[in-house]
Amino acid sequence: MRIGLAQINSTVGDFPKNVKRMLAAYRECMDQGADLVVFPELSLVGYPPQDLLFRSQFVEKCLQALDHLATEMVQVPALIGYVDYHTSSAPGKPFRNGAALVRNGKVEQTFFKSLLPEYDVFNESRYFQPCDELNHFSLNGKSVGVTICEDIWNIENSGATQAYVKNPVTELAQANVDVIVNLSASPFHLSKPQLRENILHNIAKKYEIPVVYCNAIGANDQLIFDGHSMALNAKGETCLKLPGFEEATGVFDTATSSSQLTPPSTIDQTDENELLFNALVLGTRDYIQKCGFGSVCLGLSGGIDSALTAVIAAEAIGAENVYGLTMPSEFSSQGSIQDSFTLAKKLGMHCQETPISDTFDAIKQTLAPLFQGKEEDVTEENIQARIRGVFNMAYSNKMGHLLLTTGNKSELAVGYCTIYGDMCGGLAVISDLPKTLVYSLSRWINRSEEIIPWNTIEKPPSAELRPDQKDQDSLPEYDTLDAILELYIEQQLTAQDIIDKHGFDETLVRWIQRRVELNEWKRQQSAPGLKVTSKAFGLGRKMPIVHKFWS
Repeated sequence: MRIGLAQINSTVGDFPKNVKRMLAAYRECMDQGADLVVFPELSLVGYPPQDLLFRSQFVEKCLQALDHLATEMVQVPALIGYVDYHTSSAPGKPFRNGAALVRNGKVEQTFFKSLLPEYDVFNESRYFQPCDELNHFSLNGKSVGVTICEDIWNIENSGATQAYVKNPVTELAQANVDVIVNLSASPFHLSKPQLRENILHNIAKKYEIPVVYCNAIGANDQLIFDGHSMALNAKGETCLKLPGFEEATGVFDTATSSSQLTPPSTIDQTDENELLFNALVLGTRDYIQKCGFGSVCLGLSGGIDSALTAVIAAEAIGAENVYGLTMPSEFSSQGSIQDSFTLAKKLGMHCQETPISDTFDAIKQTLAPLFQGKEEDVTEENIQARIRGVFNMAYSNKMGHLLLTTGNKSELAVGYCTIYGDMCGGLAVISDLPKTLVYSLSRWINRSEEIIPWNTIEKPPSAELRPDQKDQDSLPEYDTLDAILELYIEQQLTAQDIIDKHGFDETLVRWIQRRVELNEWKRQQSAPGLKVTSKAFGLGRKMPIVHKFWS
């Protein structure tokens, strides 16, 4: 059996566009000789649809689009990810996460997801009723087992968490299926592609059954889907792997383990920086374009964060559509101003200088009666950041640009950012990148030639909001800060465990812990950020602003 994988980029709720993409990929797979075409999870709908499911006519529109696809996909059968109503008379959730088998011009069979994830960014039990039945069908004298995303994530010795009593893969193996297919919408984070391949390898090898895995690509809001669809033979050998971060199709022959691919991958899947860069570019491009923008703007400070954000934006939508404002104050160094223009020239993006000194002086003068007898402090630093926020937002409004924020995860974690200032914007491109990864990725960008000025990368980081200011006046060295934050946020260790088991200074750990907890109110007002680590602020980390639990 020759199984086609149609790795497509769906937009949530855009049924006409999704149908068009699916038909194009279907024909591509047919041209490669596919006997069956498999699409990603909820590919007809876009993942995740969230509470749009409750909107009147949403599911009806999905079912109408499915019927249309069935009439168009008549040459060979296809498995289509879609959403359906839960029609049983038994109580339960209103919808089901499904895979429809279309064959001979109609929807012949429907299969539904068994395991519904309720961790990190997932909240599927809010919407979907789980399936208790065995999902399989016959094609060309072979039995095809159908699973949907999480259904394969309950296998031992894979690195995945065994969180369910039911194991759909084991049940299908016991039913003697000849191949297992998986329709997936598995979001990206660092190390995730390898983790998935390990899981698929263990399934194929343990049960001696070929496995075909079709994952979504594209970005919807904060989630980035990287693709990396693949097929493995019954020995657990990877015979086909589609490229990451782009639409592609491929066909795998279960009998011979041979495959063909369109187009071939050009991304080094072992290079963490390359994966990160491509993920952020895809996430930025899709957010901008799916929200209906054609251009972006951002503040260029001459620092490494804004420089990296500009490079990602230029790669995502073209440098000619990226507009920078450099907004010096009396504390800005000439080198920072020059670095901004050097970067803009190298990228081919726009850059204008708009000084804020006169505005800053006018605001201080206006506020002087209110501040009488008070020394200047962080208040005046924040005023500068908020002036820049006003300028950026005004530019965004007037010109129709989407404003990108440029803060990184380290700063966001400890509140080294100004609400209604540098946090203003519609998308936080690098908000899930710790500062150490910002440096690593920037050096990778310069691996062949200088794109980001080396002075920007090598100078001590500074907000330049007071004379001779450096980040490390207020923060630990970033190597240390990021190591502690990774343990506290991503590994979710207690402060005491970090002190006792990892040997970090207690005063420092407690200071970082306090800063993280006290700045939750800022993060909950920040722009949506692109998730690239295993635990990002926002969708996958839901913390109360007010609490008294310290450990």
